[in-house]
Amino acid sequence: MKTEIISTEAGDARITWHPARKARLVLAVSHGAGGGIEARDLQALAQVLPGHGVSVALVEQPWRVAGKKLAPPPKTLDVGWRGIWPAVARAGLPVISGGRSAGARVACRTAVELGAHAVLALSFPLHPPGRPEKSRAGELLGSGVPTLVVQGGNDPFGKPEEFPDGSYELVEVPYGDHGFVVPKRAAITQEDGVAIITDAVVKWSGSLG
Repeated sequence: MKTEIISTEAGDARITWHPARKARLVLAVSHGAGGGIEARDLQALAQVLPGHGVSVALVEQPWRVAGKKLAPPPKTLDVGWRGIWPAVARAGLPVISGGRSAGARVACRTAVELGAHAVLALSFPLHPPGRPEKSRAGELLGSGVPTLVVQGGNDPFGKPEEFPDGSYELVEVPYGDHGFVVPKRAAITQEDGVAIITDAVVKWSGSLG
């Protein structure tokens, strides 16, 4: 594991690398607007994917590195993401652009511009809770590259059945909320829920040419 600071026009970002021994892909993945790279899904992917030939770059946006509690507007998040891209692409390997929640929106918005090989959208916030009319489906449908959505079955930002038809793939984590928390009363355990995420991403990343 190696950490590096990357200067961007939005401030200093931080990348924590979990390298694969023989990497064929890089997954650059960032956090949401209310948390950091300690999120259970991001940490699980960082532990599992390197064993399958995918180096994982956990990216902390400048606002998190600066210790701020509130994320900046989407355009500023995009600026930060553009700034880290040369670092995650410098090995010359295909890069999957990924993120959870607000980070997933960034990945979708910038994929074509940055030359991303694919997009991984974890807990894509299809709409604000209770506001389905405020749809962000256009960002997801406009990613322009192969896209995998992993969504909790009880995510208030958009349940799997709310998602529109499109060319992306969608995997559901049953009972999971926006942070993929599985209730203790559910028919699956929290460990089962995390395994659904990692298994889906391993299978999908293995299918990418």
